[in-house]
Amino acid sequence: MNPLKSLLISFSHAWRGILVAFKTERSFRIQLAVGLLVIAFLLIFPIPRFEKVALLLVIGAVLVLELVNSMIERMVDLFKPRLHQYVKDIKDLMAGAVLIASIFAVIIGLIILGPYFVKLLDLI
Repeated sequence: MNPLKSLLISFSHAWRGILVAFKTERSFRIQLAVGLLVIAFLLIFPIPRFEKVALLLVIGAVLVLELVNSMIERMVDLFKPRLHQYVKDIKDLMAGAVLIASIFAVIIGLIILGPYFVKLLDLI
């Protein structure tokens, strides 16, 4: 197969996975919306480059972790019945991982964006 065609097929599968998550996972949609909102703030406020990079990294980390969470949830549902205690534990552990990443993303966002919002409120 043509290497370029193979690459395009790989990208097609990846986009399909993102669309599946978008269509089926409410948490992913919420996290994506918040991430896009933060990206809009990055374009509006004169934020230093390293802080922009930090925010983009935490946005990406939360979204990727949510995709991994969704994938693992689906995998454990295939291997064990939904009512099995291990399945519940695995799902709860993954949800906890996403929650921790999200909490730290919010903290980092507030540390970086907070002063810009305070200045904006002072102007109003």
